[in-house]
Amino acid sequence: MLNNLTDTEEGDGGPNSQGDGNPKESSPFINSSEATEKSQQYDGKHMALFEEEMETSPMVSSMLSSLANYSNLPQGSKEHEEEIHFLCVHFLFPSIQAPALGTLMGVYLPCIQNIFGVILFLRMTWMVGIGGVIGSFIIVFMCCSTTMLTAISMSAIATNGVVPAGGSYYMISRSLGPEFGGAVGICFYLGTTFAGAMYILGSIELLLIYILPQAAIFKMEGLEGAEAEAAMLNNMRVYGTIVLSFMATVVFVGVKYVNKLALLFLACVILSILAVYAGVIKTAIEPPDFPVCMLGNRPLISKGFDVCAKTLESGNGTVTTKLWKIFCDTPFLNATCDEYFSNNNVSFIQGIPGVMSGILKENLFGNYLEKGNLVAKIGIATVEGPDETLTNSNRYVLADITSFFTLLVGIYFPSVTGIMAGSNRSGDLRDAQKSIPIGTIMAITTTSLVYMSAVVLFGACIDGVVLRDKFGEGVNGNLVIGTLAWPSPWVIVIGSFFSTCGAGLQSLTGAPRLMQAISRDGVVPILRVKNVCKTHCCLSHFLRWLKALFLLCRFFLMCYMFVNLACALQTLLRTPNWRPRFKFYHWALSFLGMSLCLSLMFICSWFYAIVAMVIAGSIYKYIEFHGAEKEWGDGIRGISLSAARYALMRLDEGPAHTKNWRPQLLVLVSTDVEQNVEQPRLLSLTNQLKAGKGLTIVGTALAGTYLENHPQAQRAEQSLRKLMETEKVKGFCQVTISSNMRDATSHLLQASGLGGLMHNTVLVSWPRNWKQADDHQTWRDFIELVRETTAAHLALLVPKNIAAFPSNGERFSEGHIDVWWIVHDGGMLMLLPFLLRQHKVWRKCRMRIFTVAQMDDNSIQMKKDLTTFLYHLRIDAEVEVVEMHDSDISAYTYEKTLVMEQRSQILKQINLTKTEREREVQLIHDSTSPASPANPATLIPATEGGAQTPGSAEVQMTWTEKADGELAKPPGTATPEGIKDIFNMNGHLVYSNRNQSNVRRMHTALRLNGVIVKKSSEAKLVLLNMPGPPKNRAGDENCILLSLSLSLTLRELPRVVVLEQTFIIAKMLHILP
Repeated sequence: MLNNLTDTEEGDGGPNSQGDGNPKESSPFINSSEATEKSQQYDGKHMALFEEEMETSPMVSSMLSSLANYSNLPQGSKEHEEEIHFLCVHFLFPSIQAPALGTLMGVYLPCIQNIFGVILFLRMTWMVGIGGVIGSFIIVFMCCSTTMLTAISMSAIATNGVVPAGGSYYMISRSLGPEFGGAVGICFYLGTTFAGAMYILGSIELLLIYILPQAAIFKMEGLEGAEAEAAMLNNMRVYGTIVLSFMATVVFVGVKYVNKLALLFLACVILSILAVYAGVIKTAIEPPDFPVCMLGNRPLISKGFDVCAKTLESGNGTVTTKLWKIFCDTPFLNATCDEYFSNNNVSFIQGIPGVMSGILKENLFGNYLEKGNLVAKIGIATVEGPDETLTNSNRYVLADITSFFTLLVGIYFPSVTGIMAGSNRSGDLRDAQKSIPIGTIMAITTTSLVYMSAVVLFGACIDGVVLRDKFGEGVNGNLVIGTLAWPSPWVIVIGSFFSTCGAGLQSLTGAPRLMQAISRDGVVPILRVKNVCKTHCCLSHFLRWLKALFLLCRFFLMCYMFVNLACALQTLLRTPNWRPRFKFYHWALSFLGMSLCLSLMFICSWFYAIVAMVIAGSIYKYIEFHGAEKEWGDGIRGISLSAARYALMRLDEGPAHTKNWRPQLLVLVSTDVEQNVEQPRLLSLTNQLKAGKGLTIVGTALAGTYLENHPQAQRAEQSLRKLMETEKVKGFCQVTISSNMRDATSHLLQASGLGGLMHNTVLVSWPRNWKQADDHQTWRDFIELVRETTAAHLALLVPKNIAAFPSNGERFSEGHIDVWWIVHDGGMLMLLPFLLRQHKVWRKCRMRIFTVAQMDDNSIQMKKDLTTFLYHLRIDAEVEVVEMHDSDISAYTYEKTLVMEQRSQILKQINLTKTEREREVQLIHDSTSPASPANPATLIPATEGGAQTPGSAEVQMTWTEKADGELAKPPGTATPEGIKDIFNMNGHLVYSNRNQSNVRRMHTALRLNGVIVKKSSEAKLVLLNMPGPPKNRAGDENCILLSLSLSLTLRELPRVVVLEQTFIIAKMLHILP
């Protein structure tokens, strides 16, 4: 029904309407061709309601294709990646395209190949012999659990959006921020690089010891100890460089060729592992003949003798063997032999008794050895003398290092660190969200089962003496796991060689891509590059000694820890963007994985854990201070927001204690027509006063409407941020727009801050050009600001001559900061110099405190009390009490006040407009200014005997000295008739309504200025109280008199800060630390 109605209502002018044949009106304006074209553009789309929005926002139907190809890349990264890919494909390598790999080839097989490395074939048997089956199983289970929990967290992150090139670095940086991502990414890159070096060194060891010993360039035959180690090291350097160059060439050619070689290498690895399982099954049926020569319970090094016996029976009698000659001084039967050799028999044991032999019980528990200890068999009787010393130690199998549980953890853990091999190649995957979780978890499951079963099977098949013989010295240098394998030991030897080569190749493939992703993001300045090809990257690695294994372990653990942390934070923060497709995760599992990683870091070696953290911390701080600022919506920002909300709620629970009180500044600045700050030194003073502590809000006000002046507000905000960065002011900026400047400033004063984080002090510069007739509103706005801060119970700091204040780069080598403490303000006046002296600009300035004594005060006692008070406040300052007696009021002061009051009253009586009154009041102020006495007025002097004009208060007018010591001259040029013309509407001067308090205020200002100039003219800074604003808001003369009195008080002083403090802090002693 609705559809029929809609079709019918299209009626007139519709495309299918018969109607009256007239064209439909497309606009209220019949002749509007532009409107007609716009109507035709949306004709038939039923979207006329959104015509205006479609001009800026496209229709969903036209955006679906691009939305379906959403890449989740940061702004600019996708364009950069496409540009580099275009450069590589069309110019550098036009015939090579990056492959789109699936789960099997892109993730599962690379992870398996990277995990099955040198540790499985060279050190697993030794680890089982030293740690026992139970201890080794615990190590394997703990390490595999760590990697599995990390893989779960990584799967959740990988399925929460598209993962481009970078893998683990991308996940951490987009979850925890560029600082954490860059630090952990570089450490992970170093770890992957060291792992590649470890795998290459393992392949060289297999080549020169087990496969082709005669290929050694530096011969090791006949060498022992340090000489043999030096020869082996030199061989590793030469062959390692050759192997590394070959692998780098393959990586440089392309990942496609890496995958082809990886298939060959992985096939050898799988065959080797299957051969081990086949050999274990065979031992249950027919154990291999694998004899080990024992002297007592000590295995002997097989090199140097051929028969495992002391003597042999021959036709002519008993003859000695080579073994006899080793332990005895002569080859005869009556020779003097080693005591242990004489007391114990030589025997054979089976090194591989088989899985059904029950040897598992003997190998259940660990047998940790000190360096140089003998490797001995448990359960064989031996005869040792009470004081027997070890001789011929070079003929026994000895422990080469001191072994302990944490050492085994550090040695084994690198064998499970290949779980990121797939994610590091995420840029080459067809569907990274699908391939990374499935491939990684399946690879970890497969390898964990192999490792845990290998621990049990090795302990059940091989004798403990053979297991603890790390280098196979007692079995002619044979690879133990090769002897166990079926059908031939060469299957294991060749398979382990290709396994280490393949793992090294995968490491060299993933490491450059990881570094490439870091460089492309530009978070590390020294790694920023302009053109980096996506699928080709030159590689330069340095081989490291195997001792770097410990640091390698920490780098991987650190990466895994932050992957778990990222997943846990995203889960707990519940950000709207956290919607992973992988559902089998929980924040508790991520925290457990993170705890395991942190524990393993310190279990392996607390020293190397600290070293790794220091390296990562240094990279973090480097990126923070010198790196590019990136905003990726990371979890750390979410934590900051949550912590900020919690802190604000806590601050708002109650009033702050006076111990925690400090000035929280709202700095009011003005801008010119170009929205540039007019008082930059005001922010310099802010930095010197705050030194980065507490709250600082820099605000400015603009006149106009928000819709029309929004661009100006943005420019003003940018100008404020730039100046704050230049002056190193840490805080916030705010711009307020209102119909006039007065209201905008008032709104800024009221609306700044949030919750308990509110400003308590306003810093504003002394108004400029307030005496000029064309700027008559300035003094009114200033006085209103003083009134508003008073009403809001805020402190007000007003620096005068702000342009003369020092910049942050200046230094005062000497000088004083003078405090004129006239009115008790709660301690704020004394707190300011203390805070300023914390900054390097004012640090060498000394503090002086002046206070004013009245007629009835005891100046000596006041000085003692103030000195004691400052001692309790822990303030080092000079104290001086200034006596100001009630002297006569100067004629100039009386004249100044009188002219202002009477002029204002006359202007009101003649009904001038407000603007005209302000102009006339300003005119009389300028004409009576002491700096320009061009048109002085004539005062009616006191009558003889001191009688005053009727109606006036009793005021004795005398001529007093000016501040500079020059006698003030009485005005004498104007005639009384001229005064009558100005002030008297009826022909006589009006005195009846003058305010005697204003007269005395002007007099006090003049006298106080003279004293301050005399005492503090050489001071670097003067601080004093500001008198309160006039309570009577009606009438302009009160505001003008306050401005004049302040101006008189502060004249001839280079740097002044006046303070208006309306609230009293309860305990003065608590303000200062």
